[in-house]
Formats: sequence, structure tokens, C-alpha cells
Amino acid sequence: MPEGHTIHRLAAALTELYGGQALRVSSPQGRFAAGAALLDGRVLLEAQAHGKHLFTAFAPRADVPVGDSAVVWLRIHLGLYGSWTFDGDSRFTAPHAIGAPRRKVGERGEHALRGGGGSALAGLAGGAEDADGGAGHGAGAPSAQPGAWVPPEPRGAVRLRLLGEHGVADLTGPSACEVIDAEGVAAVRRRLGPDPLRADGQREAFVASARARRKAIGELLMDQSVLAGAGNIYRAETLFRCGISPFRAGNRVSLARLRAVWDDLVPLMEYGVATGFITTVDLDDVPSPLPEDDPEAARWYVYHRAGRPCLRCGTPIAQREVAGRRLFWCPACQRA
Repeated sequence: MPEGHTIHRLAAALTELYGGQALRVSSPQGRFAAGAALLDGRVLLEAQAHGKHLFTAFAPRADVPVGDSAVVWLRIHLGLYGSWTFDGDSRFTAPHAIGAPRRKVGERGEHALRGGGGSALAGLAGGAEDADGGAGHGAGAPSAQPGAWVPPEPRGAVRLRLLGEHGVADLTGPSACEVIDAEGVAAVRRRLGPDPLRADGQREAFVASARARRKAIGELLMDQSVLAGAGNIYRAETLFRCGISPFRAGNRVSLARLRAVWDDLVPLMEYGVATGFITTVDLDDVPSPLPEDDPEAARWYVYHRAGRPCLRCGTPIAQREVAGRRLFWCPACQRA
């Protein structure tokens, strides 16, 4: 399941690629036909994320304020299997795919399409390489010119298709895809905890919620009603970086340490938004040379490194299944 930074990148990309455009909206699969009909021909005003939920505003005209009663919202949660796939002409720059791993042979996951000039999903400065090593942004790579591009036929069970003048975005396999009003958006957000990536995310709300519970902090960081957006990687890595045992009850973690968790997550997740990568290891802790059998040591301290030596103390990293997810930690650096 994509972590929260991915949904924020997606929101930025949809706003960049389609903001202010009237879109053709359809449901090739047919399961979202009624919802697509409500959105077809409307203007996409903006997209925003809260945790792992994507909210996209549609209005009859581009000059309608987002808070107007005429605005309707498309809510999407990718879940475990949801994925967006993009295609377009030389003026449309987007990742090929984002979400669940639906990759072609040779792809490294999220990467920019050939042609175009920078994208919210190509890193803040653009210039990412595409899947086969060529420059993905304005380096002369072949791409359809405006007016010559033809939207590809939908591949697989496409729940939703957004079609603009220069490109198309296809959604497959989401756990939620619905049209709601502003009150519906507010109702969903009330169920969610604060999001470290949102300007309105409140650190103290997270601290108070975690301190009020006896459940282990390792489980609380995955509870979207306590903290919205963090997933298994950020959970494991920030607890290591803050020296907190994942098995310590939330009400037994000090205020200072809970605040440290939030303060650590903010820059880590902002880096994820900017680059598309989750990288948590400080440069001074990266092994040199990097072990051939432990490539994750350049990116993560504990995640997917079970049995490997801790990058700080050398103790083998431990793992255990907790609430259906694998949890990784250093028994020495994160004593209970």
C-alpha cells in the first residue's frame, strides 16, 4: 500500500497536469459509471491528500471557488492494489505508474514519461531518468506532439479514466472511489488523525491521541485515526531513529519522544514527496563500501533488514509479525 507521501505527490501531479481543465471522465470497467457521469465535463480545480486519501475537487467552471456548494469531490483510496497509470503527449509529463506495483519488465517503478518539461512527480527540480536510462524531461526523446497523440485503449479493469487535452490517467483496483460533497470530505477527515505533510497537521493532536492509548506505539503509528499517512516503512524507521521500542505502550512514551517522532517524520516524508523515495539513513551511517548482499543499508536502518547488522550498533535486526504486518527493529537501540 502506498504511504502518505505518494498520495501527496499524486495530488500535486493531478493539480499540475489537469488543474483548470474540463475533463472527459469515464469508467471503462463500468463499476464507476454513475460517478463518472457526474464528473464528466467538469473542471478539475485541485487535488489534495490527507493521509492515504486523495480528494479531487470538480466544478462546473474554472472560476468557481473550491468552497462553493457547486463543487463535488472525488475521493479515492488506493488500498493494497490500487494504481494510477498515465500516458500523454510531449506537453504531458507524469509518472508511468504510481500505486501498487504494476510494472513492465525493466521498469524501476515510478518514473517520468519521455518528453515534457518537469513534473510534480519527477522531483521538485525535474530531471529524473526514465526506465531505460534516457533523460525523461526535454532531452529529445521521442514523444507524440500535441494534436498527434491518441489516447491508448484502457488496459485491464480501469475503474476511472481522466482524459485531458494532452494526457490520460487511468485508475485500477482502488479500495474506494466515490463522488461526495464537502460534508462528506469533512466526515472522512474527522476520522483521520493529523497528517505530518499537511499545513493543518497538529503535532499536539497526535501526541495527545498516542498518550491516551495503551496499545503499543508500533501499532499506533499504523492507526490512521492516530497518525494519517505513515505506513510500515516510516513506522519502523522513525521509531529506530528516535530510539523507541515499537512494543512500548503509547501512554508510556514520553511527551518529548512522541514530539520527536512527529518532528522526525515531517522532513522524512517531505523528502519522499520531493523525490518519490523513502530514504531514512543519515549519510554518516551508510556503510562504505555498501555490502552487495545488503543494498537496503543505503536507504533504511531496519526495514527489510532482518538478520543484518544494525548500522549503529551491529546487533542483528529483528522482525516480528504484529497485527498482520512485519515489524522491524533493533533490540539494542530500541530497548523496551
